[in-house]
Amino acid sequence: MSPTNEPELTGLHLDAAALKVLAHPLRSRLLSALRRGGPATATDLARQLGTNTGATSYHLRKLETVGLVADTGEGEGKRRLWRAATDSHGWTVSDFAGDEDSETALNWLVRDYSRLLGREFERWLDVEGSWPLPWRDAAGMSDYAMLVTAEQAEALKAELDELVTRYRLAGQGNPEARRLALWSVLIPTDLDEGGAGEAGEDGGERGERGEP
Repeated sequence: MSPTNEPELTGLHLDAAALKVLAHPLRSRLLSALRRGGPATATDLARQLGTNTGATSYHLRKLETVGLVADTGEGEGKRRLWRAATDSHGWTVSDFAGDEDSETALNWLVRDYSRLLGREFERWLDVEGSWPLPWRDAAGMSDYAMLVTAEQAEALKAELDELVTRYRLAGQGNPEARRLALWSVLIPTDLDEGGAGEAGEDGGERGERGEP
């Protein structure tokens, strides 16, 4: 697929209201399930996630109020068919500075994603030996040490985002292509020194790109 006809990636920048709605164990899982599996009813999602249909319907409606999920309008009767409203969501840390409730919600959400990363990586390691060697070589993990300013770190993230976007659907139409997850985590390592001045107070763009 050429860049000219590739579907545009849609995203939602979380405000305080959306953040507080999403920072919930079931709602976070519901959004992830819809992004990965496509449209589904509350009954389907409840079965998949091991919860009940009533609670699932309630939390889907909460996600709908902040633009994270939407009714496709293609359900039958009272069985609404839900879809993820966007491909991704993100946030800017400084947007929530001084708002204790929002900061607490963001802390929970990021830690939830951290736990999800650990679970997903462990799942891969459990089955890695059964995959073809080319895929085992292609997958994996890397870490880098660098010395940069906050502004340079922001530029790095922007360039990485552009690169990943170019490859988002590069394998479409190829039967050998598989869906992959790429997680990006950028953190300071001089934690004992703490942040100082404007660089320490800067809250750059953070977020989930695509499927969590």
